[in-house]
Amino acid sequence: MILAGDVGGTKVHLALYDFIDGKLRHTRDKQFPAKEYSGLEVIVKEFLGADKVTAACFGVPGPVRDGRLRLTNLPWTLDSRELAAGLVIDHVFLINDLEANGYGIAELSDGQIFTLSEGDASQIGNRALVAAGTGMGEGFLVWNGRSHVPYPSEGGHVDYAPRNEDEIDLLRFLKQKYNGRVSYERVVSGMGLTNIYEFLREVRGMEEPAWLAERIAAVPDPNSVITELALTAKSEICEKALDMFVSAYGAEAGNLALKVLSVGGLYVGGGIAPRILEKLKDGTFMKAFTDKGRLSRLLVNMPVRVILESRAALLGAAAYAEARAAELSGISPRAASVKF
Repeated sequence: MILAGDVGGTKVHLALYDFIDGKLRHTRDKQFPAKEYSGLEVIVKEFLGADKVTAACFGVPGPVRDGRLRLTNLPWTLDSRELAAGLVIDHVFLINDLEANGYGIAELSDGQIFTLSEGDASQIGNRALVAAGTGMGEGFLVWNGRSHVPYPSEGGHVDYAPRNEDEIDLLRFLKQKYNGRVSYERVVSGMGLTNIYEFLREVRGMEEPAWLAERIAAVPDPNSVITELALTAKSEICEKALDMFVSAYGAEAGNLALKVLSVGGLYVGGGIAPRILEKLKDGTFMKAFTDKGRLSRLLVNMPVRVILESRAALLGAAAYAEARAAELSGISPRAASVKF
């Protein structure tokens, strides 16, 4: 049995997997509110109960150094060696969450991916991965001539680059709000949609009706209300906020695609994309993605795909755990499950 984890700033998602005929088979999973626990080890012990696992991998937000990471949104320091000892698991690995998503792509079926733009699907080469959720994650998958090898990145924290008057004024608004530097994560993420909404209300003076203000005040996450009313065309300010959000999302996805030269395709992951799929389909994302001047044709030819499977990072973490543990032990549960 393999344990996979997706560790975020608000929740920890754990799952157990085994293998049937070489394919990952989901056994069970559960989400835990991260801030209600003192650390990851406590959560894992509660989840596992009497179940025994041979290897575990956790996708974590941030750069992992020598198997160690200090989380930015939680007062936790994770160490793979300490976790292995405390959990009594032979092999424990920590990898960046976008790296885990990258490994998960190879485990997805056609039905778990939506093609936003076909591009030139015959191209072979690097791929890029961008994922907006609680934060903004970026990664890249390098083609080595045989397979795509995922690598982590902290590209979501690069400087935000406005492209028009609205975005220039949004940058000014956010510089004041955050007292200095503004990264893409402040615009393209859960907090980003709320930031754009506040900008439209406070700087552009767009009307926020009393009923809308009441609905937003009544929920812990304003994004759910903003997204719902935008997709159902029931609020002008919400529609404008989502439009600006998706356009900025597409622009930064295009920036990443240029840097990685992802002729093999750009993948859009994270929790937000599946929820706003209908908006992604309307052309706003692709227009910004391909708007790269003299290199626009290069972007037009890149396939763009949306990951619909919410457990992609867990699949990737499970695949990584099995593969690395097999390298170290010489025993592969995946290979052993294949029927000849």
